[in-house]
Amino acid sequence: MTATAVADTVFAGIHARGRDMRLECQWIEPGRRQAPLLVFLHEGLGSVSMWKDWPRRVCDAAACRGLVYSRYGYGQSTARPPQEKWPVDFMHQEAREVLPALFTALGIDPARDKPVLFGHSDGGSIALLYAAMHPDAVAGIVVAAPHIFVEDVSVSNIALARRAYLEADLRARLSRHHQDADSAFWGWNDIWLTPEFRRWNIEEYLPRIACPVLAIQGVDDEYGTLEQVRGIRRRAPQTELLEIPDCGHSPHKDQSATVIQAVANFVGAQGKPG
Repeated sequence: MTATAVADTVFAGIHARGRDMRLECQWIEPGRRQAPLLVFLHEGLGSVSMWKDWPRRVCDAAACRGLVYSRYGYGQSTARPPQEKWPVDFMHQEAREVLPALFTALGIDPARDKPVLFGHSDGGSIALLYAAMHPDAVAGIVVAAPHIFVEDVSVSNIALARRAYLEADLRARLSRHHQDADSAFWGWNDIWLTPEFRRWNIEEYLPRIACPVLAIQGVDDEYGTLEQVRGIRRRAPQTELLEIPDCGHSPHKDQSATVIQAVANFVGAQGKPG
C-alpha cells in the first residue's frame, strides 16, 4: 500500500474488494498536524472535484485538517470495468475494507488520529457502517442525507437519473468530474435499481455506534424521507438531529452556511486527537 503525489493530489495504492486500485485523494491544510482530522465521503455520483471548495470552507471554519477522496470507480480513481457489477453490500465493503486500507496507505492511525467523518448520501451510509464496525477508530460522524434502508422515493428518483443520463446532459456534466463517467454512473445506478437491493438495510448496525453522531437532512430531500435520520436517533440515542427547511438532498449545497456552522461546532466539541 503506497501513496504518491501528483501536484496537490495524492494517489493512494491499496488492495481491497479483491483488486488493486488507486484512489484519488486531496489533503486540506495538512500542516495543522495537531488539529482534528475531518474525512469527507462523497455521494453516489460524487468525487473529489464535485465537492468544489466546500471541504476547505468547513476545515477553515473548524480550524481542522481534511482529507477528501474519490472512491473506486469515481473521479480520477481506478475506474470500474464495464462488466463489473457492484454487490448489494458494496457500502459494507467500503467501510470494512477500503477506508481502513486507505488510512493505512496514507499513514493515518485511526487509534491515534481519531478522525471525524463527514458522509453525504451513500457516503453517509458508509460513515455509519464504519463507525459501527470500528467503534474505537473514530471520534464522531456527521451524516448528511444518509440512507439506512431503501425507500420508494429513492428508487423513483434514481430511475429518473437513468433517463437524464441516457437522454439529457447528465453524462456530459459528470464527465467533467470523472475520468470514466460510465464507471461512476452505472456502478451506482445499476445496483440501486436491482430488485435485490430493495432489501438493503443497515438499521441493525446502528446500535453498535458508540461515538457522537450529527444527522442532517433537508425537509425537502427528494431521495429520502426524514425517517432516515430519525431512524438513526432511535437506534443510536446519542444522535443529534438537524432537519433543515427549504433544503433538498444536498444540505451542504442548499444550506451551506448552516451546515458549515453545524459541522464546525460538532468537530470542535470532539476535541483534539490523542
